[in-house]
Amino acid sequence: MYWNPENLLKSIDLSSNDLTGEVPKELGYLLGLVSLNLSRNNLHGQIPSEIGNLNSLEFLDLSRNHISGKIPSTLSKIDRLAVLDLSNNDLNGRIPLGRQLQTFDGSSFEGNADLCGQQLNKSCPGDKPIGTPEGAAVDGEDEDSIFYGALYTSLGLGFFTGFWGLLGPILLWKPWRIAYQRFLIRLTDYILLMVEVNMAKCHMWFKG
Repeated sequence: MYWNPENLLKSIDLSSNDLTGEVPKELGYLLGLVSLNLSRNNLHGQIPSEIGNLNSLEFLDLSRNHISGKIPSTLSKIDRLAVLDLSNNDLNGRIPLGRQLQTFDGSSFEGNADLCGQQLNKSCPGDKPIGTPEGAAVDGEDEDSIFYGALYTSLGLGFFTGFWGLLGPILLWKPWRIAYQRFLIRLTDYILLMVEVNMAKCHMWFKG
């Protein structure tokens, strides 16, 4: 039976060894790798995209190094990845979207000043701000309160002005009150007269 040696190695732990240089891209050929810990060293350069080929990887810790550049989007393809720590490096840009990377919180990415994304609650250049600032919400509520307060005040003043502008003189000034009463009496008499005339016409029309 033929064995692929790259499938035999399951775990690599070289943490706290003062290692220097870049993370070797050849790690991406160790397809049987389940755990990779290179934390607490002096590694620099970028995270090789080939690590995304490690479909069996469940644990990845590259924290506390000097790794720079962007997080490769290929990491989001590792479905089994359960533990990820890229904190305290010099990573930058947006945290890639998709699958596994969305399941990790900000602690996996903190300590990278130029890194941005939803997990860090930090918007990237060109994005809409994540969440609504408390001050903005308060300002919005204040604006609504001012608007409705002004509206109700205007309605109240309009009703008051209209009511007293029309009925005030009639109720308070005797000559106007008498004239208004006479107008109502004449209007009532006219309406009754028109009703009687129309009823008489209808009666004659039915008899004819």
